[in-house]
Amino acid sequence: MSSPAGSPQAVDLTVAVTCYNEQAFIADTLATVVQAARDAGLSYEVIVIDDVSQDASVERIRAFLQAHPDEPIRLVQNQINQGVGANFLSGALLGHGRYYRLYPGDDAEPRHAMAYIFKHVGCADLVIPAFDQDTIVGKSKFRRRLSKTFTCLVNGLSGFRLDYYNGLSVYRRENVLKWPPRTLGFGFQADIITRHLFEGVSYIHIPVKGMVEKKGQASTALRFKNVRSVMYAFAFIIGRRVRRLWRRDAPQPRAVVLARRIVQEVPGPTA
Repeated sequence: MSSPAGSPQAVDLTVAVTCYNEQAFIADTLATVVQAARDAGLSYEVIVIDDVSQDASVERIRAFLQAHPDEPIRLVQNQINQGVGANFLSGALLGHGRYYRLYPGDDAEPRHAMAYIFKHVGCADLVIPAFDQDTIVGKSKFRRRLSKTFTCLVNGLSGFRLDYYNGLSVYRRENVLKWPPRTLGFGFQADIITRHLFEGVSYIHIPVKGMVEKKGQASTALRFKNVRSVMYAFAFIIGRRVRRLWRRDAPQPRAVVLARRIVQEVPGPTA
């Protein structure tokens, strides 16, 4: 059951939806998040963080809130553009959920895929979705290769063997506050995931299919500020691994094996 809007009581899941010029997708994004949380049987709250949008995103958000007054959704408007990494931390600070996830306002994750991820909430401290790069609709071959290269680099530097780091994982919110990412740019997800694994949290790594990139954007990963952010993330990852090698009592990440497999229900083609 969902809590009343603005309620401070603890819920299962806080979802922070970050929005920057998403007028075409933000209403559908909010509907998808709400429906997926219900499908998973979770109590939830949604915090929409508008990052100084220059289009009609805020008007669309307010219209959605007015049309769904009983939903636990609130709008936060930044006065200065902060970027996704900073909004990730803001959502964790503002939320009340036991678990926490950031989600962009571009509606790229279908309801069935999101519900599948949410159904694993509570199975481990960290739920890491691994999106099948070859099945993502609208993602160019170059960006797929770039994603795979990034994953290989993070695995090589960290010593872990994950299939994907940029899938917007679900965390214990208290762990995000205890062990936040050291970089807030493009590499923040690899930074925080590897940090939590180095701290010995339990995790589950789940394959997910069905992503659809509706905006068809060109890759921004090779812009200078993003490359710099990734280099910082790599430096932090290397530093943690070196420190871990010197600690005999270093905690080990604990992979969770489910007693019963949760099946992703992918809708078939429509007639």
